[in-house]
Amino acid sequence: MAEPLIISISGLRGIVGENLTAATAADYGRAFGTFLKTEHTDAIQRLSVCVGRDSRPSGQMLQNAVTDGLCRADIDVIDLGIVTTPGVGVMVRQLNCAGGVIITASHNPVQYNGIKLLLDNAMAPPRDKVDQIKEHFLNKSFSKVDSGRSGRLTTDDSTDEVHIKKVLSIVDAERIAEKRFNVVLDSVNGAGGRVTKKLLAEFGCEVVAINDEPTGIFAHEPEPAAANLTGLCEVVKAGNAQIGFAQDPDADRLAIVDENGTYIGEEYTLALAAQHVFSKKSGTAAANLSTSRMIDDVAERTGSAVIRTPVGEANVVNAMLEHNCVIGGEGNGGVIDLRIVPIRDSLVAIALVLQLMTETGKTISQLVEQIGGYCMIKTKFTADKQHTQQLIDAAKKLFSDAKVNTSDGCRIDFDDGWMHIRASNTEPVVRLIVEAKDEAAAQKYIDAVSNLRKQILS
Repeated sequence: MAEPLIISISGLRGIVGENLTAATAADYGRAFGTFLKTEHTDAIQRLSVCVGRDSRPSGQMLQNAVTDGLCRADIDVIDLGIVTTPGVGVMVRQLNCAGGVIITASHNPVQYNGIKLLLDNAMAPPRDKVDQIKEHFLNKSFSKVDSGRSGRLTTDDSTDEVHIKKVLSIVDAERIAEKRFNVVLDSVNGAGGRVTKKLLAEFGCEVVAINDEPTGIFAHEPEPAAANLTGLCEVVKAGNAQIGFAQDPDADRLAIVDENGTYIGEEYTLALAAQHVFSKKSGTAAANLSTSRMIDDVAERTGSAVIRTPVGEANVVNAMLEHNCVIGGEGNGGVIDLRIVPIRDSLVAIALVLQLMTETGKTISQLVEQIGGYCMIKTKFTADKQHTQQLIDAAKKLFSDAKVNTSDGCRIDFDDGWMHIRASNTEPVVRLIVEAKDEAAAQKYIDAVSNLRKQILS
């Protein structure tokens, strides 16, 4: 049975050639264009949308189709080429566009691709507007355009330059450059290699880049998880590098390897970035329910606070705007700094971590030891909505004495840790995350949920 096409607050995502075709992409582009025209009825000039893509082989085909759909809705299109997801967000504002489109499936395997939408504020549409776009798409209720009119296509190759300039504005590049950091960069042959090498050059780093050509032929599984980054760890250790950086295909997430060639985990990316930001001033951070307690620990030491949100970049950004947060992000290696763009940005994460190393004089392993840590286990398994809800209900019943938060799936907090069970927005799976003080405690909760799942499936 073929997987269903997923349309969520994270955009549209599917398997190319199966449930995601050029015709589908064209209709989705036309639906977005139709929506934008209803949102900007007072616009004097024709609306414009900038479109970028990661390096997946299917990207050009889907970008052409989306462009066709937008143009048929009488929307001008600015082709940014192969760029990062945060780069598109930067350019939405830079070019005063009515919206942005990124052709990417983020960390999913190469057979997947997707279409992520941004509004003129460089943020993903909220739920009600997603529903409007989805309705236009499913019902093919597109705006009527005279046969002699259509949007125009132009190109713009300034994304790297504009993005880097903004990132440099939030750190002391000259001071970082004095350290001459030896860095290994793994961009998984995605969209991040070109611009990140340019940024690291501005920081005076000596860079060994692996998997940095934007071929879209991923050198390893694209999610920047420990099992997929053994090659990066080996290169860092063999080359006596001071740090290793790993990006996902659209470069909105960052994982870090320390100077010993040890993968420290995506969760530390936000914690380290927050430590630098809070060293300058106390304030409020925003993080989702699946993010480690480490950011709470970092915040507490500086008299700061953390707002918890449902999973999803848009939820974190909305909380950051509401509470005037100085930093935010998600435990998947995504750091958000509103001074740059309201999108997870691996370039921002790199800049803040290098600044932290520069100012403290500490190695990554020393900084990690200073922050402390927990044992976190992340797993996922296939499940439909019915089985997901049955699992959540069973877990709530089993752990009835614990603190329960159901704002996004179900997060259950215990004295010695917490677990979060939720349906993915991007895959037909249930995600289970458990964090505890040690592996034995974490595994205890994993096993308990596994047993519940077996009972449900039987």
